[in-house]
Amino acid sequence: MWHMMSRYSGSEKEVRPGLIVAKGSFAAMGGAERDLLRVIPSLTKIFSVKIATLHKVPELENLCKDLEIELFAPKINWVLSKGVLSTILDTGIESASKAWLTCEGLIKTINKIDFIHIVSGDGSFGLFKHIPEHVSCHLHLLEPHRGLHQDVLHRNIDGKPKRSLWLTKLLLSRARKRDLEIIKKFNLREKSLISSNSNYSSSMAKDVYGINTEVLWPCVDSSEFPRESNDDIENPYPSNNEYIVNIGKVSWVKGTWETISMAAETNIEVAHVGGGDEKDLEKLGKYAKDLGVNLWIAPRLSSPELVSLMRNSRAIVSMAYGEAFGLTPIEAFSIGVPAIFVNEGGFRDTITDRISGRLLKRNDISAWRIALEEASLEGNRKEWTEAGRRRISELDLTPESHARKIKEILN
Repeated sequence: MWHMMSRYSGSEKEVRPGLIVAKGSFAAMGGAERDLLRVIPSLTKIFSVKIATLHKVPELENLCKDLEIELFAPKINWVLSKGVLSTILDTGIESASKAWLTCEGLIKTINKIDFIHIVSGDGSFGLFKHIPEHVSCHLHLLEPHRGLHQDVLHRNIDGKPKRSLWLTKLLLSRARKRDLEIIKKFNLREKSLISSNSNYSSSMAKDVYGINTEVLWPCVDSSEFPRESNDDIENPYPSNNEYIVNIGKVSWVKGTWETISMAAETNIEVAHVGGGDEKDLEKLGKYAKDLGVNLWIAPRLSSPELVSLMRNSRAIVSMAYGEAFGLTPIEAFSIGVPAIFVNEGGFRDTITDRISGRLLKRNDISAWRIALEEASLEGNRKEWTEAGRRRISELDLTPESHARKIKEILN
Protein backbone atom coordinates (compact mmCIF):
# COMPACT_ATOMS: atom_id res chain seq x y z
CA MET A 1 0.00 0.00 0.00
CA TRP A 2 2.72 2.44 0.95
CA HIS A 3 4.56 2.12 -2.37
CA MET A 4 1.70 1.89 -4.85
CA MET A 5 2.00 4.25 -7.81
CA SER A 6 -0.56 5.36 -10.37
CA ARG A 7 -0.44 7.22 -13.67
CA TYR A 8 -1.86 10.73 -13.35
CA SER A 9 -1.80 13.45 -16.01
CA GLY A 10 1.17 11.87 -17.73
CA SER A 11 3.31 11.59 -14.62
CA GLU A 12 3.65 9.12 -11.78
CA LYS A 13 2.14 10.05 -8.47
CA GLU A 14 2.19 8.21 -5.18
CA VAL A 15 -1.14 6.79 -4.08
CA ARG A 16 -1.42 7.73 -0.43
CA PRO A 17 -3.30 5.41 1.91
CA GLY A 18 -6.71 6.68 2.98
CA LEU A 19 -7.00 7.84 6.58
CA ILE A 20 -10.03 9.00 8.53
CA VAL A 21 -9.13 11.14 11.53
CA ALA A 22 -12.03 11.02 13.98
CA LYS A 23 -12.81 12.86 17.19
CA GLY A 24 -16.25 12.90 18.74
CA SER A 25 -16.31 16.59 19.54
CA PHE A 26 -14.16 19.66 19.00
CA ALA A 27 -16.48 21.84 21.08
CA ALA A 28 -14.08 22.32 23.99
CA MET A 29 -11.21 23.50 21.77
CA GLY A 30 -8.83 22.66 24.58
CA GLY A 31 -5.37 21.12 24.40
CA ALA A 32 -6.49 17.86 22.79
CA GLU A 33 -8.36 19.63 20.02
CA ARG A 34 -5.61 22.16 19.36
CA ASP A 35 -3.01 19.40 19.26
CA LEU A 36 -5.00 17.44 16.67
CA LEU A 37 -5.56 20.51 14.49
CA ARG A 38 -1.83 21.22 14.34
CA VAL A 39 -1.05 17.60 13.35
CA ILE A 40 -3.56 17.31 10.50
CA PRO A 41 -1.49 19.31 7.93
CA SER A 42 1.46 16.94 8.47
CA LEU A 43 -0.81 13.91 8.12
CA THR A 44 -1.91 15.12 4.68
CA LYS A 45 1.67 14.71 3.47
CA ILE A 46 1.52 10.98 4.26
CA PHE A 47 -2.15 10.04 3.87
CA SER A 48 -5.19 10.97 1.86
CA VAL A 49 -6.95 12.46 4.89
CA LYS A 50 -10.63 12.82 5.70
CA ILE A 51 -11.98 14.19 8.98
CA ALA A 52 -14.99 12.98 10.96
CA THR A 53 -16.56 14.62 14.00
CA LEU A 54 -19.95 14.95 15.66
CA HIS A 55 -19.35 18.55 16.73
CA LYS A 56 -17.41 20.79 14.36
CA VAL A 57 -16.06 24.25 15.13
CA PRO A 58 -14.99 27.11 12.83
CA GLU A 59 -11.30 26.37 13.39
CA LEU A 60 -11.78 22.84 12.06
CA GLU A 61 -13.96 23.90 9.16
CA ASN A 62 -11.46 26.55 8.08
CA LEU A 63 -8.57 24.07 8.24
CA CYS A 64 -10.46 21.52 6.14
CA LYS A 65 -11.35 24.21 3.63
CA ASP A 66 -7.75 25.45 3.38
CA LEU A 67 -6.36 21.93 2.93
CA GLU A 68 -9.26 20.72 0.77
CA ILE A 69 -10.07 17.91 3.23
CA GLU A 70 -13.46 16.24 3.22
CA LEU A 71 -15.24 16.78 6.53
CA PHE A 72 -17.92 14.38 7.76
CA ALA A 73 -20.23 15.85 10.40
CA PRO A 74 -23.94 15.94 11.26
CA LYS A 75 -25.97 18.87 9.98
CA ILE A 76 -26.69 19.76 13.60
CA ASN A 77 -23.83 19.43 16.10
CA TRP A 78 -24.19 16.55 18.52
CA VAL A 79 -23.90 17.41 22.23
CA LEU A 80 -23.40 14.91 25.02
CA SER A 81 -26.26 15.05 27.49
CA LYS A 82 -24.98 16.04 30.93
CA GLY A 83 -28.25 15.19 32.68
CA VAL A 84 -28.02 13.02 35.78
CA LEU A 85 -30.30 10.31 34.39
CA SER A 86 -28.46 10.21 31.05
CA THR A 87 -25.14 9.89 32.86
CA ILE A 88 -26.37 7.13 35.17
CA LEU A 89 -27.95 5.17 32.31
CA ASP A 90 -24.88 5.79 30.14
CA THR A 91 -26.91 6.91 27.12
CA GLY A 92 -23.99 8.83 25.61
CA ILE A 93 -22.57 5.86 23.68
CA GLU A 94 -25.90 5.06 21.98
CA SER A 95 -26.55 8.72 21.30
CA ALA A 96 -23.11 9.20 19.71
CA SER A 97 -23.37 5.94 17.77
CA LYS A 98 -26.65 7.08 16.20
CA ALA A 99 -25.20 10.53 15.51
CA TRP A 100 -22.29 9.02 13.55
CA LEU A 101 -24.86 7.41 11.24
CA THR A 102 -26.21 10.85 10.32
CA CYS A 103 -22.84 11.97 8.89
CA GLU A 104 -23.62 11.70 5.18
CA GLY A 105 -21.29 9.31 3.39
CA LEU A 106 -19.21 8.45 6.47
CA ILE A 107 -20.18 4.79 6.93
CA LYS A 108 -19.72 4.06 3.23
CA THR A 109 -16.27 5.68 3.35
CA ILE A 110 -15.29 3.80 6.52
CA ASN A 111 -15.97 0.49 4.79
CA LYS A 112 -13.40 1.20 2.07
CA ILE A 113 -10.84 3.29 3.98
CA ASP A 114 -7.37 1.93 4.77
CA PHE A 115 -6.90 3.34 8.27
CA ILE A 116 -8.74 5.18 11.04
CA HIS A 117 -7.06 7.31 13.71
CA ILE A 118 -9.43 8.03 16.61
CA VAL A 119 -8.75 10.54 19.38
CA SER A 120 -10.62 9.84 22.62
CA GLY A 121 -13.19 12.18 24.10
CA ASP A 122 -16.96 12.71 24.19
CA GLY A 123 -18.63 10.76 21.40
CA SER A 124 -15.49 9.11 20.02
CA PHE A 125 -16.18 5.58 21.28
CA GLY A 126 -19.60 5.61 19.62
CA LEU A 127 -17.81 5.15 16.30
CA PHE A 128 -16.34 1.76 17.26
CA LYS A 129 -19.40 -0.32 16.33
CA HIS A 130 -19.41 1.11 12.78
CA ILE A 131 -15.84 0.04 11.97
CA PRO A 132 -15.51 -3.27 10.06
CA GLU A 133 -12.93 -5.81 11.16
CA HIS A 134 -10.75 -5.40 8.06
CA VAL A 135 -9.99 -1.71 8.76
CA SER A 136 -6.88 -0.94 10.83
CA CYS A 137 -7.56 1.42 13.73
CA HIS A 138 -5.48 3.41 16.14
CA LEU A 139 -6.96 4.91 19.30
CA HIS A 140 -5.09 7.78 20.92
CA LEU A 141 -6.44 7.27 24.44
CA LEU A 142 -5.51 10.58 26.04
CA GLU A 143 -6.64 9.43 29.47
CA PRO A 144 -9.13 7.03 31.09
CA HIS A 145 -12.63 8.46 31.47
CA ARG A 146 -12.02 10.61 34.54
CA GLY A 147 -15.68 11.16 35.30
CA LEU A 148 -16.10 7.41 35.74
CA HIS A 149 -12.82 6.42 37.35
CA GLN A 150 -11.91 9.46 39.51
CA ASP A 151 -13.80 11.93 41.68
CA VAL A 152 -12.10 15.18 40.60
CA LEU A 153 -14.82 15.95 38.05
CA HIS A 154 -17.53 15.50 40.67
CA ARG A 155 -16.43 18.48 42.74
CA ASN A 156 -17.50 22.09 42.54
CA ILE A 157 -14.96 24.74 41.62
CA ASP A 158 -14.06 25.17 45.30
CA GLY A 159 -13.41 21.44 45.76
CA LYS A 160 -16.59 20.61 47.64
CA PRO A 161 -18.35 17.47 46.34
CA LYS A 162 -21.35 18.19 44.13
CA ARG A 163 -23.07 15.29 45.86
CA SER A 164 -22.08 12.32 48.01
CA LEU A 165 -18.98 10.84 46.36
CA TRP A 166 -19.79 7.28 47.39
CA LEU A 167 -23.30 7.66 45.99
CA THR A 168 -21.89 9.09 42.75
CA LYS A 169 -19.54 6.12 42.45
CA LEU A 170 -22.43 3.72 43.02
CA LEU A 171 -24.69 5.42 40.49
CA LEU A 172 -21.96 5.37 37.84
CA SER A 173 -21.11 1.68 38.31
CA ARG A 174 -23.00 0.63 35.15
CA ALA A 175 -21.32 3.27 33.01
CA ARG A 176 -17.93 2.48 34.50
CA LYS A 177 -18.31 -1.25 33.78
CA ARG A 178 -19.31 -0.49 30.21
CA ASP A 179 -16.37 1.83 29.68
CA LEU A 180 -14.01 -0.94 30.80
CA GLU A 181 -15.67 -3.42 28.44
CA ILE A 182 -15.47 -1.07 25.44
CA ILE A 183 -11.75 -0.37 25.81
CA LYS A 184 -10.82 -3.97 26.54
CA LYS A 185 -12.84 -5.18 23.53
CA PHE A 186 -11.19 -2.61 21.25
CA ASN A 187 -7.77 -3.62 22.59
CA LEU A 188 -8.46 -7.28 21.70
CA ARG A 189 -9.55 -6.38 18.18
CA GLU A 190 -7.13 -7.91 15.66
CA LYS A 191 -6.40 -4.74 13.68
CA SER A 192 -6.25 -2.18 16.45
CA LEU A 193 -3.69 -0.51 18.67
CA ILE A 194 -4.02 1.90 21.59
CA SER A 195 -1.52 4.63 22.49
CA SER A 196 -1.40 6.99 25.45
CA ASN A 197 -0.10 10.57 25.35
CA SER A 198 2.40 10.38 28.23
CA ASN A 199 4.10 7.93 30.55
CA TYR A 200 1.61 8.99 33.21
CA SER A 201 -1.48 8.33 31.05
CA SER A 202 0.03 5.00 29.99
CA SER A 203 0.35 3.99 33.63
CA MET A 204 -3.25 5.08 34.19
CA ALA A 205 -4.41 2.94 31.25
CA LYS A 206 -2.67 -0.01 32.90
CA ASP A 207 -4.21 0.70 36.30
CA VAL A 208 -7.75 1.32 35.04
CA TYR A 209 -8.09 -0.94 32.00
CA GLY A 210 -5.32 -3.47 32.58
CA ILE A 211 -3.83 -2.79 29.15
CA ASN A 212 -0.32 -1.93 28.01
CA THR A 213 0.03 1.11 25.75
CA GLU A 214 2.86 2.79 23.90
CA VAL A 215 3.30 6.56 24.20
CA LEU A 216 2.45 8.87 21.31
CA TRP A 217 3.49 12.31 22.50
CA PRO A 218 1.49 15.44 21.63
CA CYS A 219 3.35 18.20 19.81
CA VAL A 220 4.15 21.87 19.68
CA ASP A 221 4.41 23.88 16.47
CA SER A 222 7.28 26.37 16.54
CA SER A 223 5.53 28.47 13.90
CA GLU A 224 2.50 28.77 16.19
CA PHE A 225 4.60 29.29 19.35
CA PRO A 226 7.70 31.04 17.94
CA ARG A 227 10.95 31.61 19.80
CA GLU A 228 11.29 35.23 18.77
CA SER A 229 8.83 38.01 19.55
CA ASN A 230 9.43 39.93 16.32
CA ASP A 231 6.00 39.11 14.89
CA ASP A 232 4.04 39.20 18.14
CA ILE A 233 0.80 41.14 18.08
CA GLU A 234 -0.28 43.54 20.82
CA ASN A 235 -0.65 41.90 24.22
CA PRO A 236 -4.39 41.54 24.99
CA TYR A 237 -3.78 41.84 28.74
CA PRO A 238 -5.58 45.03 29.83
CA SER A 239 -2.99 46.45 32.26
CA ASN A 240 0.76 47.00 32.59
CA ASN A 241 0.98 45.13 35.90
CA GLU A 242 2.79 41.82 36.29
CA TYR A 243 0.67 38.71 35.91
CA ILE A 244 0.78 34.94 35.64
CA VAL A 245 -1.18 32.88 33.12
CA ASN A 246 -3.38 29.93 34.04
CA ILE A 247 -4.85 27.89 31.15
CA GLY A 248 -7.78 25.50 31.19
CA LYS A 249 -11.53 25.54 31.76
CA VAL A 250 -12.35 27.01 35.16
CA SER A 251 -12.84 23.94 37.35
CA TRP A 252 -11.53 22.10 40.37
CA VAL A 253 -9.72 19.54 38.22
CA LYS A 254 -7.69 22.31 36.55
CA GLY A 255 -6.66 23.71 39.94
CA THR A 256 -8.14 27.13 39.15
CA TRP A 257 -9.39 27.82 42.67
CA GLU A 258 -6.05 26.89 44.26
CA THR A 259 -4.16 29.06 41.78
CA ILE A 260 -6.07 32.09 43.04
CA SER A 261 -5.32 31.10 46.64
CA MET A 262 -1.63 30.80 45.80
CA ALA A 263 -1.53 34.20 44.06
CA ALA A 264 -2.93 36.01 47.11
CA GLU A 265 -0.43 38.35 48.82
CA THR A 266 2.00 38.20 45.88
CA ASN A 267 0.86 41.43 44.17
CA ILE A 268 0.89 39.43 40.93
CA GLU A 269 -2.28 39.39 38.88
CA VAL A 270 -3.83 36.32 37.26
CA ALA A 271 -4.87 35.96 33.63
CA HIS A 272 -7.15 32.98 33.12
CA VAL A 273 -7.52 31.50 29.64
CA GLY A 274 -10.10 28.85 28.87
CA GLY A 275 -13.42 30.21 30.07
CA GLY A 276 -15.86 28.12 32.05
CA ASP A 277 -19.44 27.90 33.21
CA GLU A 278 -20.93 31.29 34.01
CA LYS A 279 -21.71 30.41 37.64
CA ASP A 280 -18.18 29.11 38.19
CA LEU A 281 -16.68 32.24 36.65
CA GLU A 282 -18.78 34.43 38.93
CA LYS A 283 -17.81 32.41 41.99
CA LEU A 284 -14.13 32.50 41.04
CA GLY A 285 -14.30 36.26 40.45
CA LYS A 286 -15.79 36.83 43.90
CA TYR A 287 -13.19 34.58 45.53
CA ALA A 288 -10.36 36.45 43.81
CA LYS A 289 -11.83 39.79 44.90
CA ASP A 290 -12.15 38.60 48.49
CA LEU A 291 -8.45 37.61 48.46
CA GLY A 292 -7.35 40.84 46.79
CA VAL A 293 -6.25 39.09 43.58
CA ASN A 294 -6.78 40.98 40.35
CA LEU A 295 -8.25 38.33 38.05
CA TRP A 296 -8.72 38.80 34.30
CA ILE A 297 -10.85 36.26 32.47
CA ALA A 298 -9.68 36.23 28.87
CA PRO A 299 -12.13 35.98 26.00
CA ARG A 300 -11.54 33.24 23.43
CA LEU A 301 -8.03 34.00 22.15
CA SER A 302 -6.42 33.27 18.82
CA SER A 303 -3.00 31.61 18.87
CA PRO A 304 -1.16 34.92 18.20
CA GLU A 305 -3.06 36.56 21.08
CA LEU A 306 -2.28 33.66 23.40
CA VAL A 307 1.42 33.77 22.48
CA SER A 308 1.61 37.49 23.21
CA LEU A 309 -0.23 37.05 26.52
CA MET A 310 2.06 34.20 27.59
CA ARG A 311 5.31 35.81 26.47
CA ASN A 312 4.68 38.95 28.51
CA SER A 313 3.78 37.09 31.70
CA ARG A 314 5.88 36.37 34.78
CA ALA A 315 5.19 32.64 34.36
CA ILE A 316 2.75 30.02 33.18
CA VAL A 317 1.23 28.29 36.21
CA SER A 318 -0.91 25.19 36.71
CA MET A 319 -2.12 23.29 39.75
CA ALA A 320 -4.22 20.85 37.68
CA TYR A 321 -5.00 17.44 39.13
CA GLY A 322 -3.43 14.50 37.30
CA GLU A 323 -3.12 16.19 33.90
CA ALA A 324 -2.55 13.44 31.33
CA PHE A 325 0.17 15.35 29.47
CA GLY A 326 -0.36 19.09 29.46
CA LEU A 327 0.58 21.07 26.36
CA THR A 328 1.14 24.29 28.26
CA PRO A 329 4.67 23.49 29.56
CA ILE A 330 6.06 22.77 26.09
CA GLU A 331 4.30 25.82 24.67
CA ALA A 332 5.94 27.86 27.44
CA PHE A 333 9.34 26.33 26.60
CA SER A 334 8.87 27.16 22.94
CA ILE A 335 8.28 30.88 23.50
CA GLY A 336 10.67 31.22 26.44
CA VAL A 337 8.42 31.69 29.48
CA PRO A 338 8.98 30.03 32.89
CA ALA A 339 6.76 27.01 33.59
CA ILE A 340 5.74 26.55 37.25
CA PHE A 341 3.58 23.46 37.66
CA VAL A 342 2.33 21.03 40.27
CA ASN A 343 4.44 17.90 40.62
CA GLU A 344 1.77 15.54 39.31
CA GLY A 345 0.71 13.71 36.17
CA GLY A 346 2.17 14.30 32.76
CA PHE A 347 3.87 17.53 33.78
CA ARG A 348 6.67 15.34 35.11
CA ASP A 349 7.31 14.03 31.60
CA THR A 350 8.39 17.43 30.31
CA ILE A 351 9.50 19.56 33.27
CA THR A 352 12.58 18.81 35.35
CA ASP A 353 12.50 20.78 38.59
CA ARG A 354 15.01 23.66 38.72
CA ILE A 355 16.31 22.63 35.30
CA SER A 356 13.52 23.55 32.89
CA GLY A 357 11.08 25.09 35.34
CA ARG A 358 9.59 24.26 38.72
CA LEU A 359 7.63 21.21 39.87
CA LEU A 360 6.10 21.85 43.27
CA LYS A 361 4.06 20.12 45.95
CA ARG A 362 0.46 21.24 45.73
CA ASN A 363 0.12 22.46 49.30
CA ASP A 364 3.53 24.13 49.73
CA ILE A 365 2.25 27.63 49.03
CA SER A 366 5.43 29.31 50.24
CA ALA A 367 7.42 27.31 47.67
CA TRP A 368 5.07 28.46 44.91
CA ARG A 369 5.55 32.09 45.87
CA ILE A 370 9.33 31.67 46.00
CA ALA A 371 9.16 30.07 42.54
CA LEU A 372 7.31 33.12 41.22
CA GLU A 373 10.16 35.29 42.47
CA GLU A 374 12.69 32.94 40.85
CA ALA A 375 10.79 33.26 37.58
CA SER A 376 11.46 36.99 37.53
CA LEU A 377 15.24 36.47 37.35
CA GLU A 378 16.58 36.73 33.82
CA GLY A 379 19.20 34.02 34.40
CA ASN A 380 16.54 31.50 35.44
CA ARG A 381 14.28 32.42 32.56
CA LYS A 382 17.08 31.85 30.08
CA GLU A 383 18.34 28.59 31.61
CA TRP A 384 14.87 27.10 32.02
CA THR A 385 14.00 28.00 28.43
CA GLU A 386 17.14 26.41 26.99
CA ALA A 387 16.61 23.21 28.98
CA GLY A 388 12.93 23.13 28.04
CA ARG A 389 13.72 23.45 24.36
CA ARG A 390 16.23 20.63 24.66
CA ARG A 391 13.44 18.51 26.12
CA ILE A 392 11.23 19.29 23.13
CA SER A 393 14.06 18.10 20.87
CA GLU A 394 14.70 14.97 22.94
CA LEU A 395 11.06 13.90 22.70
CA ASP A 396 10.84 15.11 19.08
CA LEU A 397 7.61 16.98 19.77
CA THR A 398 6.90 18.27 16.28
CA PRO A 399 3.74 17.82 14.18
CA GLU A 400 5.83 16.08 11.52
CA SER A 401 7.14 13.55 14.04
CA HIS A 402 3.65 12.95 15.42
CA ALA A 403 2.30 12.25 11.93
CA ARG A 404 5.22 9.98 11.12
CA LYS A 405 4.64 7.96 14.29
CA ILE A 406 0.97 7.52 13.43
CA LYS A 407 2.10 6.11 10.08
CA GLU A 408 4.45 3.69 11.84
CA ILE A 409 1.69 2.59 14.20
CA LEU A 410 -0.85 1.99 11.44
CA ASN A 411 1.70 0.22 9.26
